[in-house]
Amino acid sequence: MRQFCFVLATAIVTFAPIASAQQAGPYQVLKRAKVGGEGGWDYIYADAAGRRLYIPRRGGMGGATAVPTRLTIFNLDTLEPVGEIADVGGNGTAVDPKSGHGFTSSKPISMFDTKTMKLIKTIDPGAAQPDGICFDAFNQRVYVFSHPTKDATVIDAKDGAVLGTIDLGGVPEEGIADGKGMLYVVMQDAQGSVTAVDVKTMKAVAHYPFGDKGRCNGLALDAKNSVLFAACGSSGNPPAQPAQPMMVILSAKDGKIFTSLPLAGGSDGAIFNPSTMEAYSTQGNGTLTVVKEKSPTSFEVEQNLDTMNGARTIAFDSKTGHIFTMSQERGPAPAAPPAPPAGAPPAGGRGPQGTTVPGSFTILMIGK
Repeated sequence: MRQFCFVLATAIVTFAPIASAQQAGPYQVLKRAKVGGEGGWDYIYADAAGRRLYIPRRGGMGGATAVPTRLTIFNLDTLEPVGEIADVGGNGTAVDPKSGHGFTSSKPISMFDTKTMKLIKTIDPGAAQPDGICFDAFNQRVYVFSHPTKDATVIDAKDGAVLGTIDLGGVPEEGIADGKGMLYVVMQDAQGSVTAVDVKTMKAVAHYPFGDKGRCNGLALDAKNSVLFAACGSSGNPPAQPAQPMMVILSAKDGKIFTSLPLAGGSDGAIFNPSTMEAYSTQGNGTLTVVKEKSPTSFEVEQNLDTMNGARTIAFDSKTGHIFTMSQERGPAPAAPPAPPAGAPPAGGRGPQGTTVPGSFTILMIGK
């Protein structure tokens, strides 16, 4: 989950009007907050207890202008900005509400105080390249996932101590804990899978393969019924077969696959709402797919909602049931490169993108 994009604008909140024409279904875009601001972005994180929304912004050069790295923080209810932490960037954020400590999947990993919004310290992850991040309240630990080293760095959320690493056996993307001692991590490899981890021993105890489903970025969990929802970018055998994105639904107990359902685009995140028994996947083509769990073994696509082009990562507020994603406006995309010759592997990537519209970085709130 890496995206580098720059917006040259001030971070002023405005609320754009919501389009009246929504796809049929219970969900709609409730609010669009055009917050602007410069910098690359990846994950979005909702702290339901602290009522904060966290979006790390990476620094660099936006044209001729230097862009600062910082962690941007918003009010989870109003989407108004409440502060920034300078020099804290990375890909994602996780918060331990008990200790009030937050962490970013950056190099070095940053540990900050959620109340004062000040950096506490940085943590050296060694050879790891932090990407995804997950907090588990079971033992107050943070797990930071690294693609090249195929592992998770384990951090004590109370004091920031590194407790060790976990070999995950693949390229890890999103992780989710059941709160009872198990952690599940989806693999981004061409042959997709989920790795099940016993957090007490910090060891992988099972690997659940998906067969011809792969390039998986999102993972959600119905903890009560032990059902996993893995959002995968491809299926079949491209280029001979279309690379249809799929939601693979499987048992967290033994990896048995119940079914696979089509997604409206390539996913980069998934979450589950136990109150409504629905799983959600956000896609980079500007869609949100809602999957209804009718029973622990029966599932259906309930709705495909238009969101905003590029809105590919997702966060969930368990208090309100609201879903959050974000993106920015772009100009026309340049011509796509020629298709690979027959028999060659697909080129991969997200394809060419148009120039960013200044000041257009926008947070979306979605609900019923």
